[in-house]
Amino acid sequence: MDQLDAFNRRYNLLSKISASFFYSLAVAVALNFFWTPGHMYSSGITGFAQLINTMSERFLPVTLSTSALYFVLNLPLLLLAWIKIGHKFTFFTIITVILGSIMMRLVQPLNMHIDPLVCAIFGGMINGLGTGFALKNGISTGGLDIIGIVIQRKTGTSYGKISILINLIIIAAAGFAFGWTRALYSALTIFINGRVIDAVYTQHQKLQVTIVTEQPHAIIDGIQEKMHRGITIFHDVEGAYSHNEKKVLITVIDRYDMYDILHIVKKSDPYAFMSVTEVERVYGSFKEQEIV
Repeated sequence: MDQLDAFNRRYNLLSKISASFFYSLAVAVALNFFWTPGHMYSSGITGFAQLINTMSERFLPVTLSTSALYFVLNLPLLLLAWIKIGHKFTFFTIITVILGSIMMRLVQPLNMHIDPLVCAIFGGMINGLGTGFALKNGISTGGLDIIGIVIQRKTGTSYGKISILINLIIIAAAGFAFGWTRALYSALTIFINGRVIDAVYTQHQKLQVTIVTEQPHAIIDGIQEKMHRGITIFHDVEGAYSHNEKKVLITVIDRYDMYDILHIVKKSDPYAFMSVTEVERVYGSFKEQEIV
């Protein structure tokens, strides 16, 4: 058991470090291969860093680099993560931010003309993939990810939607300062970024599962032992075809739990009927997977 625990700890550590490196490479490629050549702005702290970088080029005697600004702007948010989210989470976030700053510096921008639509699409997709993969492995990419997770914990609103709303500020700033064409492409890349994050990072996505069964106790025991989810029971339900007495079980799960609950239901009652619907929000008591 001790060897298994040690293996799991090493595996989790390797997964988090790999996710940090993958994100840092993804954001550097998106920034220097697509957003910078396409003259558009990213989401979150990266976008703010780009805006300040452009303004320093135009109005200051010294140009402030995007990579350095990305690191500096993340510092107060790392403190917020340390207080509100967790120490291990923040430790790996610090690693991710440092790696991101380094990779932004090392990966050189492409000196070629690329269609702005291509830049917006691929920049958003690559960055969203890196961000979603990092969040899925229990680490933050820094910046507005931290604010998004804190708000999502309080309200249940999906991370991608929070990201899109907050980044409207960046779009407006880009439009007023540098032209609305650039703002339009920035809005597109931010939208794509948010949608890809939601597609990859599914922990916040909730599902309502309805089960009609003649073996309720086995299913209830399996769900509560494996997932610790609350279950509502409807008694004395009759099947219209067989006229057998059944019970209806209703529970809400994370999308991550879907494989487990399907396995429990099939094992307990192969003839059970199960339907699954997406849930917009959950009010009341619902145990989230913890980020430490």
